Amino acid sequence: MADERDEPSKPVKLLTRIPEELGLVSLYKSPLDTKLLCIQRFVRLFAYGGSTLILVSYLRALDISDRNIGLFMTLTLVGDVIISFFLTLVADGLGRKTILSLGAALMVVSGVIFGLSGNYLVLLAAAIFGVISPSGNEIGPFRAIEESTIAHLSPPAVRPDIFAWYSLIGTAGTAFGLMTCGWVTHTLQSKKGWDDIRAYRAIFFGYAVLGAVKLVLALALSKKCEVEKEVAPQRDSEAAPLLANGDGQGQKQKKKRSILPSISKESRGIFVKLAILFALDSFASGLAPLSWVTNFFKRKFNLQEGYLGSLFFTTSIISAASMLVAASIAKRIGNVKTMVFTHFPSAAALALIGIPNSLPFAMLFLVLRACTQSMDVAPRSAFLAAAVLPKERTAVMGAINVVKTSSQSLGPLITGVLVGKNLFWLAFLMAGCLKGTYDMGMLAVFAGHKSKEEQEQED
Repeated sequence: MADERDEPSKPVKLLTRIPEELGLVSLYKSPLDTKLLCIQRFVRLFAYGGSTLILVSYLRALDISDRNIGLFMTLTLVGDVIISFFLTLVADGLGRKTILSLGAALMVVSGVIFGLSGNYLVLLAAAIFGVISPSGNEIGPFRAIEESTIAHLSPPAVRPDIFAWYSLIGTAGTAFGLMTCGWVTHTLQSKKGWDDIRAYRAIFFGYAVLGAVKLVLALALSKKCEVEKEVAPQRDSEAAPLLANGDGQGQKQKKKRSILPSISKESRGIFVKLAILFALDSFASGLAPLSWVTNFFKRKFNLQEGYLGSLFFTTSIISAASMLVAASIAKRIGNVKTMVFTHFPSAAALALIGIPNSLPFAMLFLVLRACTQSMDVAPRSAFLAAAVLPKERTAVMGAINVVKTSSQSLGPLITGVLVGKNLFWLAFLMAGCLKGTYDMGMLAVFAGHKSKEEQEQED
């Protein structure tokens, strides 16, 4: 009788197991601030996806050469490095909410300028300060601050789930931004009779509106997102006057330095290794940013913006769905092995995209790349969050993003030169080979690495 009563419960247990395995339970139980950060990322990546689809086409419509377009992307990323480094360095001291709100306000300004101006230097300044993404992915200080905050708000056991959904929601935002931008542009051009420049500028005004939405979401965050301030130990009241020297200069210097983080010696060693490997991966990504890839399909196969948007919407949705599988795999084999074993096939597919002269085969390699392209994102974030101390996360993640953006910045310029010489395929091949080298490096260096939290659990 007992066995008969247990049988009906098995399907029920399976149904309850699926949401847990997919991380839905972890996301549902997460704080409101975590959910707001995920929504912010969707809105921001929606805006990035829309602007990235038309960025190269807009600059070409303004009679800017391929070489100068590549230079535009490179200088945008270089300028972003400087701004991101400064903002992430002081984010915990000045307030994470403040920096996120400031970045959203700059997005609004940038969108308006792109919608009004056609001057190369003005657009370049707006792209740098207002965070226009040449790659459709994260640039600027947002991701480092948000990931550090999510790690701060989430227990270690559920971090892979939260980061997986954070990454998935962002990729979905890019996907919907690409498709929406593509068909809005196509409709404005074909049915409204707008010329290319006018249609593209309408998209950038929409970018400004999304920046305003993100600003509202950033202002809605609570004080729980802020890092806890370390309280300096109180000295003996009799010794205090002797230490002060009567001028208070030491106290003033400490106050000035209080906004700057301190990084432990152990974390510095991990940072250096990760920085070298991530720099290699990011340089490869810079050779094939989304804006150049979309332009490749437009030029070589004469695809219109609407069909381009649908194509890259499909690949982005595939990438987003694969992230949930990555979170489940990471629980079983670990973050590093998940990063490598899922990322390497996408690197091989990337290398082959530019070779076929047939659209179906080029699309096949693009889709194959999308199947595992983003599966390493959430495990990478979870690994990095666990590898350093909580008080160091924002600074280390920000510094890692600066290194990645710096190395990525040279790629678009090289691709622009190759495009001018009809060697677009070579950029894809170089990018895929370099990404494969990065995967083998990660496996060799960090396969046996254990975080302090894992060591404490074992002890």
